[in-house]
Amino acid sequence: MARTVDPARHEARRLVIIDAALTVFAERGYDGATTAEICRRAGIGSGTFFHYFPTKLELLLAILTLGIAEVREQAELYADRTDPLGVLLDIVERGADDAADPRMPGFVRAVGGIMQQPDVAAKLEEDARTQRDLLLPWVEKAQQAGQIRTDLTPARITSWLYLLTDGFLGRIADEETFTPHTEKPVLLETARRFLAP
Repeated sequence: MARTVDPARHEARRLVIIDAALTVFAERGYDGATTAEICRRAGIGSGTFFHYFPTKLELLLAILTLGIAEVREQAELYADRTDPLGVLLDIVERGADDAADPRMPGFVRAVGGIMQQPDVAAKLEEDARTQRDLLLPWVEKAQQAGQIRTDLTPARITSWLYLLTDGFLGRIADEETFTPHTEKPVLLETARRFLAP
């Protein structure tokens, strides 16, 4: 008789593996990360690892997919908000807060090293599209409310806001002295000034 699977336990173990992998990818890069080290950090055996993730690439894609899901959940959290400019600034701030995870610079570099792989490129494009889809309706609402500039189309403003947050993450990964704690206020001020009517 087949053993029944507890979905909550299954998902919890999956998230432990993902968390361990994020740490190992950040420390060693994609090529330097081994499934043995990920298993050691997660406190599991290799059989368990391969039950959840057939390959190291599938695990990296799962991390990216989880990030996309978190952006979609963020959209749901804002659904009842009535202050479009406040939402836009919250989105920018949350991007800076996410970049403050000490593993993020190394993970961004790890992904950058394999971003030419078709599956990774497609997942990164999905992530970018999801981020823009989060921003665009709030840009439109903020323009309609007269809270932000109207000399640029909503799509262009959205692209620039995405550029600010994505570029911020890129600088964190590329420049050791560019720290989220120090630079976050500048990012928010830049976003405010850019959006100002």
